[in-house]
Formats: sequence, structure tokens, C-alpha cells
Amino acid sequence: MTSFLRQTALPLSALLLLAGCLDVPHPFSNPGKEAKQLAANAPPSRLDIPTPADSLLPNDGAQVWAKDLATELLQQTIPAMAQPVRKGDWWLKVRAEMRGDQVVPVYMVMTPKNEIRATQEGAPVPAQQWSTADAQMLNLVAADAAPRIASVLTGIQADDMEKDPHSLKHRAARVYFTGVTGAPGDGDISLSRAFAASFRNTPDTLQNSPENADFTVKGHVKLTPGPTGTTGHPQDHIEIVWQVLDKAGKEAGAATQLHDIDAHSLDQYWGDVAVVAAQEAAAAVDQIIDRYSGRENAPLPAGTPKSKNQDKK
Repeated sequence: MTSFLRQTALPLSALLLLAGCLDVPHPFSNPGKEAKQLAANAPPSRLDIPTPADSLLPNDGAQVWAKDLATELLQQTIPAMAQPVRKGDWWLKVRAEMRGDQVVPVYMVMTPKNEIRATQEGAPVPAQQWSTADAQMLNLVAADAAPRIASVLTGIQADDMEKDPHSLKHRAARVYFTGVTGAPGDGDISLSRAFAASFRNTPDTLQNSPENADFTVKGHVKLTPGPTGTTGHPQDHIEIVWQVLDKAGKEAGAATQLHDIDAHSLDQYWGDVAVVAAQEAAAAVDQIIDRYSGRENAPLPAGTPKSKNQDKK
């Protein structure tokens, strides 16, 4: 039997084949857009982007720049909003600097205390082109900036986790597994037992109670009539979803196993199918937790401006 597993960790998904009895891809094969890992431990619950006063643009152009930045950062799953700074919010201080015949965009990530946490520069733009405040040019500038800012925010997250002895960088994740439902035959029991046994081989820890759990894992099986096989035998289409929720109940990711099997072949005993499916699912869930928690992200590089640098609004 070929194996099958599609994994997603919101909002990123990837499909790559692994060997095994069920089809399993490595999750997050695309390493880009690192900010997608901010969902669990992001410093900002919202990143305000006020209209920059030192933009070397007319006010209308400065507003467009701020709005474009918010739009592009949302594409990176950064909760950005083009609005005045609100009390308690992290915010992005934006300015443009003349350097010779070029303009360099500068982005400063500010804490709610108006401290510079990190600074990042964008690609330089010819001064003559900048002075036109062309909408397409400003959109390209924002698109260039978004992944740079996202990378900085990822570094901030990792930096904070590194300093926190209770963060998932320094301990195993506590995982509550609710079991598997919806499987024919002994699938609910076999898959649940096999998953629990396999997950114990990961760095994380299963617990028997939802109390203080960092993540909750739920398994669900759906069986529907499938296409007729190449030999004319009837088939069933099976889908196994392993859903991972964070402590707030938000979906951190999902591993979905899909396959066509001989009809009724799993109506009684799952046997080795359950073992292999659970092994691959356990590895996938562990990687979803790694990525979602951000515990593998690198802290800010040495020399990056930190909170000791003050910059008042």
C-alpha cells in the first residue's frame, strides 16, 4: 500500500512524498515566510503602522505606503493595521532617508513602550523615482519590505523565547491527545494506541489531561465510496485528519492522510496500517508543533538594535 499524508500548518501547506505504508510529505518544505511561525508566540498581538511623517513623500503617498505595508504584512500573517498607534500595541516606525541619489526605506519595530526593538532597511530606490510617489512603486517597496520585517519579527520571537526558561525552546511541549474517532473496525482504538506509542519517540510529551496543555491533537477518520480500482474491484476513499490546536483552541496545523483502499478491507482490523499511519502522523504533528511554536527559529543576530535604544513617538 502506498502512503499518503498532506500536512498544513496554517496558513502554509506543502505536499512532498515520503516512503512508508501511507503517503506522507514533510511539513513546511517551503522555508520562506518565516513570520508564519509568529502565530503562537508573536510579540505583537497587533502591529500598528501609522502614516510616516519622515517619508520624503506627500501625505497622500505616505498614507498609501503605510496601507501597502499593512497589506503585504498580512500576506505574511503579521497582524498589521495601517492606523495610529494604540496603547499597548507594538508598532512599525517607518521613514525614508536620502543617501546620495537614492532613498532608503527604514523600518523600526517599536515596543508598546516606544522602544526600538529592531531596525531593518529596505532596498534603495532612485530618488527621482521616489519623488513621484507612484502607487506601483510604493507597492513594490512594501512587497520588498514585508519579508524583511517578518524575518525581524521572527528573530524577536526567538530572542524572547531564548530568554524565557519556560518557553518551548527549553522544554518539551505538553500535548493532550483526545484520541481518534470515525474509523471503521478497530481503527479508533488501533490508531489511538499506535499514535500514543509513536509520539513518545518525539521530543514532546503526551499527557492524560487538557490542563496546562500547550497543544491538543485530535484524530478523525472519514470513509467514503471511492473509484473502481484498475482490476475492477470496488474501493473506498479514506481520509484521516490529525488536527493540532494551540492552548487557545486555534488550529496550529493539520496532517491529512488520503488514500484509496480495497472496499471493506479495514472493516475489522487495521493491524500494521494503523502502526505506519500513526508513526508518520506523530512525526508530522511534532514538526507542526516545532514550526508553529517557533522554537527552532534563530534569535536576532548580534548587533541588531534592541530595546535599550529609545525612540519616542
